[in-house]
Amino acid sequence: MSVWPAWEVREDDAATAWFGVRLAFSDGARVDALAVVTQEGVSLEDVRAAPALSLDDLAALADWIEEPLFAACGRRPEKGVEGPGPRRARPAWPRGLEGRWLVAQEYRAAQEDGVDPVLAVMCATGHSRRRSLRLISQARDAGYLTPRHARR
Repeated sequence: MSVWPAWEVREDDAATAWFGVRLAFSDGARVDALAVVTQEGVSLEDVRAAPALSLDDLAALADWIEEPLFAACGRRPEKGVEGPGPRRARPAWPRGLEGRWLVAQEYRAAQEDGVDPVLAVMCATGHSRRRSLRLISQARDAGYLTPRHARR
């Protein structure tokens, strides 16, 4: 994780500071954020992540970066608040036949709900559209989904 100051605004005795934050994970995922540190705590103004963060990870992002931000601006976080444990950038997804079966389940459930099945697989696996399409085609090849086109 790297933190660098962007700018600071002082008004009377209070100061508001903006920081650029970059989290780089071992699996190649990256999160760039613009964080604001005030007397009340940390808030996020802008977040860009590749691959996209789940809602749970986005909610925990402020907790992940709170301690390094306070260290960068010379403050300490409140006592009794523990930081999050180690986390991966994307959820673990089983490989092989089990993973293909789960992809097929997500795909069919999304079709029944009337939503984009590829997007549902992307959200479930945490992979890009291209990788999700590859997983869907592998599930088709394994016989878990119907063929895409009728053979002549």
